[in-house]
Parts: sequence; structure tokens; C-alpha cells
Amino acid sequence: MLLRGHETIGPTAHYTGAVWARHGLSDPAFATPEGRLLLAALQPAMTGARLLGGPTLEGFLLARHRIIDLLLETAIADGRVGQVVELAAGLSPRGWRFSRAHGAALTYVETDLPGMASRKRRALERTGATHRVVDLDAFAEEGPGSLQALAETLDPATGVAVISEGLLNYFDRTRVLGLWQRITDVFQGFPALLYLADLHVRSATGGPLPRAFTALLGAFVRSPLHLHFADEAEALAALHACGFERAALHPPRDFDLPGSDVPGAQLVRVIDACT
Repeated sequence: MLLRGHETIGPTAHYTGAVWARHGLSDPAFATPEGRLLLAALQPAMTGARLLGGPTLEGFLLARHRIIDLLLETAIADGRVGQVVELAAGLSPRGWRFSRAHGAALTYVETDLPGMASRKRRALERTGATHRVVDLDAFAEEGPGSLQALAETLDPATGVAVISEGLLNYFDRTRVLGLWQRITDVFQGFPALLYLADLHVRSATGGPLPRAFTALLGAFVRSPLHLHFADEAEALAALHACGFERAALHPPRDFDLPGSDVPGAQLVRVIDACT
């Protein structure tokens, strides 16, 4: 079933790779032919949405990506984090950018299912990047290719950040809660754990335009989106129940970042949680 889920997420991995490159956040090696084709095909619809004052895919994708970058950079700068594990990294340029910026001072590990991980390795080779890309099923409870197995290769004396951008709303609540619990269980012995992710809650997707946009996004990935929580309070309670001692759900408008005030940005919340 997870493989089927990964297949439905595939188009967004290609599309986001093209979006990052278009906006100067990525190396051209991460913009695949499939991604450039999808970007071009969706431009008329996105232009129409902007003219109507409605949300766009690029709006919330860029908002969440920049906020996660900012929160991660802050945690690295203040010494809490020296290792990063990015789950289902797809064609995200974050590992490439952060590894270049921090060099040997930061251990960065990207993970994905084997097909996408192999494609990412080939793209990274063209950029000269040397950080690790590991075959991993984020929902595997144990064994090779699990988060537990990866954690055993990291330095238990150094704080770790776990990132799952663009993953949660494609899986049901049971799997998401299981993932959150697994993250806190696996890294409970580390001096610090920071978890960063994006999440859509039902209270932020009300109104005809946001609802239509959510339906369009589900059609784009060929799978219904799961809105696990009614509002931010319910999501925060779930994070606490899974072992995160502190948690916040940031709306993009709280940040002075490019694009944080566009309509599409306000559909997403960024999870900032730690133990």
C-alpha cells in the first residue's frame, strides 16, 4: 500500500523540483523533464487562480519550504541541531543547499523509497554534492530501510532534526500518528530532537476557493488528501500525545518571508515540534 501511496506522490515530487528551480532555490539538476512539463501544463490554471485572488500550488509550496528552511537554520545556528534526516525528500534541494552552506559541520541524510532515492543520487552526482541519500520507508516499524536502522548510524551525542515536507496529508491519520510516535521513540536518546513538517487542517481550508483548490490538488496527485485534524488545537494535542514536549503550528503570515502573505500560503501550517 505504501508503494501505491508513493506512486501517487510522484507527480508532486517532479512538480516541486521544477518549482524550486524556477524560483532560484535549487540546482537545475533537480528539475526533471516531467517536472518542467507539469509546471508548464499547470501555468494557465495557476494564472487564473492568481487573477481571481485565489490560492495556487506555488504559493503554499514556497511558503512552507522557506519557513522550514528558516526554522532549520535557526536550530543549527543556536547549536541544537548538527544532524538532519529528511524523510521522503524527493527532489527537494534542501540537502544540497544546507550541505553546501555548512560543510562538514552538518550531517545531512536524505531518504526516500528506492526508485526516487536512486534518481536523487544521480541528480546529486551532477551537482557534485556528497551528502548521503538512503533507501528508507518512513512507515517501516523496524528492520533494514527503517528509521530505527538509520538512527543507529547517526551520532547519539548530537542533536537531530527530522523533516517530512510534503508527506503527511497523503496518508491517513493512523499512519501519521504512527510516524510521529516512531520519530520520538527512535530519537529519544539524542540530546535534542526537532521535527519540522507541513500540515493542512480543516479550519484553514474552508470557503469555496480553498475547498476547490484542495480538490484540485487531490486530483493532481490522483489521491484524496487527508485532513486529519479539525483545527490547530487538535493537531497540537496529537503531537503532544506522541511525545513532543513543545509544539507549534506556524501560519506563514507570522514570518516576514517572500510570498508569506499570498492566498495559497495561508492554507498550510508548519509544524515546529521538539522533545
